[in-house]
Amino acid sequence: MEINILAFGQVAGVTGANFNLKNEVMDTDNLQIILQQRYPALAGMKYAIAVNKKMVHQNTPIVENTTIALLPPFSGG
Repeated sequence: MEINILAFGQVAGVTGANFNLKNEVMDTDNLQIILQQRYPALAGMKYAIAVNKKMVHQNTPIVENTTIALLPPFSGG
């Protein structure tokens, strides 16, 4: 299974802006574990996850050809 990862802001500084994962990623919790193993600096960062352009706030299943965005914290105003 291949998923597309788009990273922005400080997250992109750690991971690079865009990359693909070809692992068996079952859900967003599993994705975070894999990313933190691959990029240990992510363990201490706060970032939001969007799955196919929709923000997720709980564990969400990931299927083939999903696009994941890793977004830095937002500030309102």
